Amino acid sequence: MPGTSRKAAIVLAASASIALLATACTGQADSGASDDAAKETTLNFWHAWSAPSEVKAVKDLVAGFEKTHPNIHVNVVGNMTDDKINQALRTGGGKAPDVISSFTTNSVGRFCSSGALVDLNPFFEKSDIDPEKTFPKAMNEYTQFEGNRCAVPLLGDAYGLYYNKTAFEKAGITGPPKTWSEFEKVAEKLTIPQGDSYKQLGFMPDYHGWETTTEHYLGQFSPTYFDKDGKSNVAKDPAFEKAFKVQKKLVDALGGYRKLETFRSKLGDEWGPKHPFHTGQVAMQLDGEWRLGMALDTKPKFEIGVAPLPVPDDQADQYGKGYITGTIAGIAATSTKQNAAWELVKYMTTDTDAVVNFSNAIHNVPSTLAALKSPKLKYDPRFKTFLKIAANPDSTTAPASVNGGVYLTTIQEFGYDYESGKATDLKAGLKKTAQQIDTDIAQAK
Repeated sequence: MPGTSRKAAIVLAASASIALLATACTGQADSGASDDAAKETTLNFWHAWSAPSEVKAVKDLVAGFEKTHPNIHVNVVGNMTDDKINQALRTGGGKAPDVISSFTTNSVGRFCSSGALVDLNPFFEKSDIDPEKTFPKAMNEYTQFEGNRCAVPLLGDAYGLYYNKTAFEKAGITGPPKTWSEFEKVAEKLTIPQGDSYKQLGFMPDYHGWETTTEHYLGQFSPTYFDKDGKSNVAKDPAFEKAFKVQKKLVDALGGYRKLETFRSKLGDEWGPKHPFHTGQVAMQLDGEWRLGMALDTKPKFEIGVAPLPVPDDQADQYGKGYITGTIAGIAATSTKQNAAWELVKYMTTDTDAVVNFSNAIHNVPSTLAALKSPKLKYDPRFKTFLKIAANPDSTTAPASVNGGVYLTTIQEFGYDYESGKATDLKAGLKKTAQQIDTDIAQAK
């Protein structure tokens, strides 16, 4: 999401606490909701957007719903963090939300397992909507946990590769790299040393960088995070070892961890106009769909290219996939207006025109297969790359866990140690990381 760092979102998810709510529905054929959605009622809808343009977009989305459902009024409350939402879901009451929206897909496991949000499967069944045919594969996956579909996608984020076309031409590079071995060569060719620093760096590979997190790298390797018994697969699936080796090789090839970190510490921040990709200090950038608009707003002195991220050499036939995440919506288990709440959730997340208009307004990826193909979408031609990534069945996401994004934070922490040279035995480190993940999950149950 624009203005929201995924790393910050992971930390937020890891620290959030959701108490068990006994009033949750359990996915039976009947949703258990007893209110009459045809009667006059008012819903409370809490969301996390805060930028003026985004807040207006949400209000317009809700206004469209109220026009089609004149008996249902919606009280919209914005800028709500997961902590505030979690507290309200625990306490309930007249001012608590009936419908919530969160940027943090990592919270889905907690939301579902605790019963804080109701299972939406019965609602989908009553409305004769098949989620698997409605939403892109990765989005369909990250909105459920252990068969409980307690959330639904509300726009998404797709990660790809931004590149400085002008720098590519100067270096004699004809197009974006498609495999990681090609990527390493291109990154080296684009790197221009200057003393003990860089005039131009081909790519900032550090895990402390801008969106270059372990989960975003791993997305291109299609890893299986957990086995069928729910145990961490980090030490068993070779995708993890391959991904760590690719990143470490990039770090070493581009000057080494210390040199890269020194350079990075002097560069602009992720959300400001002096982002190093905007300024031309870094020639390639792993990032989400929102970066295009942010970069163009700074009027860069070069042409921007957009492509999917590279894939492992042995998965070259899957080039075009990417890592997917996004905003989720759900219905509070404490709500006494769940049928009316479903009407709002259904409209916001499955009505093609509503999804398209919302996507056009805040420049995120549409979250239904129909909306991704809509001729009413308005976007820069380069944005189509992200639409294709979102629709690609090979695209991946990080699975929900009972303790939120804690396992992702654990993997990232090992990544810091490995790239810096503090940890040198990759296999032993991954084994220890897997043990820590299993311990944390066991304690959370």
